[in-house]
Amino acid sequence: MQRPTHASSDGVRKSMQGNKSRDTKPEMALRRAVHALGLRYRVSTRPLPKIRRTADLVFTKAKVAVFMDGCFWHGCPEHHTKSATNAAYWADKVQRNRDRDAETDRLLGEAGWTVIRVWEHEDPTEAAERIAYEVRLLRAQC
Repeated sequence: MQRPTHASSDGVRKSMQGNKSRDTKPEMALRRAVHALGLRYRVSTRPLPKIRRTADLVFTKAKVAVFMDGCFWHGCPEHHTKSATNAAYWADKVQRNRDRDAETDRLLGEAGWTVIRVWEHEDPTEAAERIAYEVRLLRAQC
């Protein structure tokens, strides 16, 4: 089955073009909260250079990769909504994203990395504390 390769309308096209791949409000809030806890990190970096996957926050010494997942794009079990237009296309798109996320988690895990996934709706302070705990724990083991 061939997937549509274009937006269903000019409004959808403009909306899609306005979606940012990085520096979103939830991502910036998470970065500020992590930074406030005294942690330093790399932004939008590939944890494994040979694998074309970019983590939102990367702690290289601790080998922790953090991904901020959008509720719509990654199929949040609490907040994902089904599209009214092109429903089959979007359902397939979200499933491919979820499959890629699982593959990314597996590949990084096999390479000795810890993967932390944060939903965009999560409280950034709580997520930052979870991240800080893991990073500090793994740094202590180095």
